[in-house]
Amino acid sequence: MIAATVFGITFLAELPDKSLFASLVLSTRYRPLPVWVGAASGFTVHVAIAVTAGQLLTLLPHRVLSSVVACLFLAGSAYLLLSSLRSARDPDRDGVDAARQGGVRPSSFRIAATAFGIIFLSEWGDITQVATANLAARYAEPVVVGVGAVLGLWTVTAVVVNIGAKSLNVIPMTWVQRITGTILLAFGLFSAVQAIGA
Repeated sequence: MIAATVFGITFLAELPDKSLFASLVLSTRYRPLPVWVGAASGFTVHVAIAVTAGQLLTLLPHRVLSSVVACLFLAGSAYLLLSSLRSARDPDRDGVDAARQGGVRPSSFRIAATAFGIIFLSEWGDITQVATANLAARYAEPVVVGVGAVLGLWTVTAVVVNIGAKSLNVIPMTWVQRITGTILLAFGLFSAVQAIGA
């Protein structure tokens, strides 16, 4: 159940994210498989970092931990809900553009390395990384949380690189942001209640 919850939150949180658009742009220019391999590798590294950070948070006293987790969930929720308002006002915001790699057809390794680098650099402090750290702190199952987060990120990346821009027409991005923001708000309120009751 924990892995499924983490999977769902991570999948939804990544949909409106800049790194998703980076994967989308790369997949419109290069072969999908090496783009996915590079992006998936970058996400895996970030999940490992986030789960480790979440486990370090568990060393805090229970009330402090619940308060920190509540604040981070509420901040993530506010960020996504405010982003959905900006997206609704300006649906044609700038996307992420991948740098050209010259006229020679790049190797699979070079494509994967490019995707890895873009994802690795763009995910620091990202909502999915923060949410994964929070979930790892909340549950005493770091491996389960890590697996759920990695599978969520791998799946959303696979959808994007294989379906491309068509996948973004299924659900408007503002609704994805609102749904994810509401889920994080619920987690934040629940953690806040736990912190007060501790």
